Amino acid sequence: MTTKLPTAPDVVVPHTQLARSATELVRDTTNELIYHHSRRVYFFGALQGRNRDLSFDPELLYIGAMFHDLGLGERFRGSGRRFEVDSADEARHFLMAHRVPEDSIRRVWTAIALHTTPGIPEFMEPEVALVTAGVEYDVLGIGYQDIDEADRNAIVALHPRPDFKRRILEAFTDGIRPRPQTTFGNVKADVLEHYVPGFERGDFVRTILDSTWPE
Repeated sequence: MTTKLPTAPDVVVPHTQLARSATELVRDTTNELIYHHSRRVYFFGALQGRNRDLSFDPELLYIGAMFHDLGLGERFRGSGRRFEVDSADEARHFLMAHRVPEDSIRRVWTAIALHTTPGIPEFMEPEVALVTAGVEYDVLGIGYQDIDEADRNAIVALHPRPDFKRRILEAFTDGIRPRPQTTFGNVKADVLEHYVPGFERGDFVRTILDSTWPE
């Protein structure tokens, strides 16, 4: 980021080789939509961390934000796994290659794997909580008024979000359509229900009642 945020000049992308390598990887393997979204997730997450008075590692938060949607990419669509897990595993491979300590890898993996599971990350390590907070801010608008308008405008000016609502829903649909079974029990079932004709979401109650147990 070349300009400082008006009310939070210390919130910047970490000036480390690890962060630079992550940026290059995401630039090379995703499109502009995911790149700009991921950068906004970092900034919004970091600002929410300040608002909540959380002590977090900016580098780990940045890696979690940048990798969190990689699993939506075309090469993962036949994995049969939740895209969040594919994203988390890509981050793990990246961090292991850079010899990052195991506890840091665990935190980043967990932050990515749980970023679409509301109600849990906020009670975990700050990096886990803040990846989700950044995603919820940028995608869902949760806590929209918590961030100063000048800071929000500066971030969006640097990382624009034209037609973002439609485009991110399209990205979710494309990334998950080939593996509909992975939406059972999570929010992405809503996406396929809206955009994939004939999709039938898993039913938790029916799964219990129709199990092979006699009682």
